Amino acid sequence: MTFVIPENATCGPASPTADSRRLSSMFKTHKAGRDDAWEGVIVNKSRGMLDGSNMYHFVEIRIADDEPTKVRISRRLWKSVAVGDRIIKRPGADPVKG
Repeated sequence: MTFVIPENATCGPASPTADSRRLSSMFKTHKAGRDDAWEGVIVNKSRGMLDGSNMYHFVEIRIADDEPTKVRISRRLWKSVAVGDRIIKRPGADPVKG
């Protein structure tokens, strides 16, 4: 039995458009970088077991009238903040309630 594959055929992730979409979603992180600096107001809190064994805590913050951005924070900070609170991230430090 022989199979003939057309020259212009693409299969799964070999397609350049599928591959770039997969990579951008695969490596997306919500954890704030060490050198990031921002300040915003919490518009939503959430948490979830994304990998099935670890609980991750997130807040959605609005920075200067931009679209809300989802950021991962520590459990201690997540428990101490509420919607409407201000949160500040300085370069080289973890986010804190402001």
